[in-house]
Amino acid sequence: MVHAARRLNEAGVRTFRMDMRACGAGEGLSRMPYHAGCSDDLFIALERVAELCPVSPISLVGFSIGGNMALKLAGEAADNLPPQLCRLVVINPPIDLAVCVERFSKVAGGFYDRYFARVHHRQLTRSAALIEHAPHVVGASRPRGQREFDDLYTAPIWGYETVDHFYADTSSYRAIEDIRIPTLLIASRDDPLVPVELFKPLESLDLIKQHLTERGGHLGFIGCRGSDPDRRWLDWRIVDYITAGWATSGAAAA
Repeated sequence: MVHAARRLNEAGVRTFRMDMRACGAGEGLSRMPYHAGCSDDLFIALERVAELCPVSPISLVGFSIGGNMALKLAGEAADNLPPQLCRLVVINPPIDLAVCVERFSKVAGGFYDRYFARVHHRQLTRSAALIEHAPHVVGASRPRGQREFDDLYTAPIWGYETVDHFYADTSSYRAIEDIRIPTLLIASRDDPLVPVELFKPLESLDLIKQHLTERGGHLGFIGCRGSDPDRRWLDWRIVDYITAGWATSGAAAA
């Protein structure tokens, strides 16, 4: 995010980076955790940006879980989005959370699954605000994987009866066909976390342009030296797509 924002700034694009609730500068401030479907949080931030920049076109860029959140918002709130929102870029979005969490448990001997669960559990237990509404977590065995963590904490704290209901309701695949904004989806065929097959059903959607690479992993995309100023291939595709939208917006900043 930092690298891409820097390149956009250099191209004349104003940028805002959003921390998920209870993360980054917001750690310790929220009484509820973030999850991949917190599109309402994104909507509030987007409205604020629109207020601050009322005459500028706005593009929304989402990485991984942020990409799922952005797609979900663009589809579910299609009638209520700020009119300045003109382009959407999502990179390696886990649009079906149940499938992706299952994938975590199988690749690399379950390393990613254990890693994510450990990181989320540590974040939870060091925050008195997050633990306040989940006393059952105190003293419970540490979850061995992401699904166990979501079953123990994320799903019930957000009012879901089951973790499967939670995954189904917060996945963006249900809302993508309602998106009305030109969207660039970038993903790689060797992504160890998000199966590229998830994007096959989206090929019939005219507003969703897919760019699938053979290599890139999950948010990697470091390319060979070529026509781009440096090897961070992904940064330049984001810059190219967003600045290309200026021709139809009539403005020079987003």
